[in-house]
Amino acid sequence: MTAVAPEKTESLTNRQRFLAACRCQAVDRPPVWLMRQAGRALPEYRKLKEKYTFLQLVQAPELAAEVTLQPIRRFGFDAAILFSDILVIPEAMGQSYRFRETGGIEMDFKLQSAADIEKLSVERVCEKLNYVAEALKILRGELAGQTALIGFSGSPWTLATFMMEGGSAEKYTRAKALFDSDKKLFAALMEKLTAAITAYLQMQIAAGADALQIFDSHGGHLTAGEFQEASGRWMRDIISAIGAPISRAASFNPAVPQADQEIGAPPVIAFSLGTHNNWDDLANLGANVLGIDHKVQIADARKKLPAHLGVQGNLDPSLLLTTPAQVAAETNRILTEMRCARGHIFNLGHGVTPEAKLENIGALVETVKIFK
Repeated sequence: MTAVAPEKTESLTNRQRFLAACRCQAVDRPPVWLMRQAGRALPEYRKLKEKYTFLQLVQAPELAAEVTLQPIRRFGFDAAILFSDILVIPEAMGQSYRFRETGGIEMDFKLQSAADIEKLSVERVCEKLNYVAEALKILRGELAGQTALIGFSGSPWTLATFMMEGGSAEKYTRAKALFDSDKKLFAALMEKLTAAITAYLQMQIAAGADALQIFDSHGGHLTAGEFQEASGRWMRDIISAIGAPISRAASFNPAVPQADQEIGAPPVIAFSLGTHNNWDDLANLGANVLGIDHKVQIADARKKLPAHLGVQGNLDPSLLLTTPAQVAAETNRILTEMRCARGHIFNLGHGVTPEAKLENIGALVETVKIFK
């Protein structure tokens, strides 16, 4: 780990702190947000779910914005992440999804042939997902430049695993089987997904996202030797494509400085769950920050990665089921190990679970905020 001498930092807004950490710049303390911070663990979210389905919450911009803001109001995170779902991309391409009564996700059909892949359409993805852009515009105005706004997508590989299985599965084997048996057809699917995700993320930037996270949640289903060809190269293509400056409309919020309406490439966080043996491949994705899952010592990851790369994580989500004292102690241990390391964003090593205790989330956030 590269130690740096403490620097004086002027008072930072939450947004400034988060974006500075994404670029490995000096901050007064590590910024903090949590994957899946919006939704399942919050009583205010469950109250909304009594009136609306999950898909209704995702697809109505005002409701999606409200759910996104709920954890910000309650905990004061440094960043808000858009409330949405990674499967909006397959749906916009022609493969709709719903939630099974028994749990999990079911898609209208599974991809089983070249003809199924051929029918997937990229052309109208942004048009069909305009509700996401509208939610981001609302959020940018509500956050008023004080809290960072994160947009996101699933990675091509992770989306392919759901699309090939037709939804949630006990084991995700069909995408890997296609990768092994027909590289040309596999590439055809990944090229379509890469194009759709690139356009979708560019739309999110233009609509107000300060940063983007790519969730490669099923990256760990691949061996170290397979990861680059099956997942890494496609994420790298996306990150490279969204690196050009993008203009925002100047009408989102008068409180946001005009200079912030013309932006360069936003920072990108790549979170590839379970791929911690592939440090070289992960470092070469082109991301600004790598999400580190909770099965890895984050300080060890910091040592293995280039100094210009930020690291995000990585408290074990199961600790949110214990006690505030235990959460505070483990949070403080991670912070202490990462002291003087540039580019640390505090987060979990996976998402908040529905059973997480609010007092434990509060203890985590407070411990980060008072850390010196």
